[in-house]
Amino acid sequence: MAANKPLGKKCWIVPDGFIPKATENDKNNQNGYFSHECACILNTGSEDIEVTLSLYFEDSDPIFVDGIVVAGQRSWHLRIDELEKDDQPAIPRGKPYSLVVKGSGPVVVQMSRLDTTQDNMAFLSTMAFPVDE
Repeated sequence: MAANKPLGKKCWIVPDGFIPKATENDKNNQNGYFSHECACILNTGSEDIEVTLSLYFEDSDPIFVDGIVVAGQRSWHLRIDELEKDDQPAIPRGKPYSLVVKGSGPVVVQMSRLDTTQDNMAFLSTMAFPVDE
């Protein structure tokens, strides 16, 4: 495969993050869906990109998660609700947070949220905000 020029930015901001607490709907959902958020990180370049996540909260210090690699010419759907730091969930359910994604090279970031806390599930998706550094 020919090398592709990487598209995107090295820094992306998602100011509104929230993973709903598990409800009876989540526990009893027969289609397997469960409330979660996902960061889709796209690397169009041919080289692997190392990504660091900075998680900010209203009432506690930030958490930094590194060691995430998005392979060249691949996308990575990172389940935020499954993200761990020191063998613990990085973000407790029901706690608002903001996210900064920084890559060692250009990437594109899109966020999605599935909320299954009601019988009529809700899905939203939004592009993160790209920042020039």
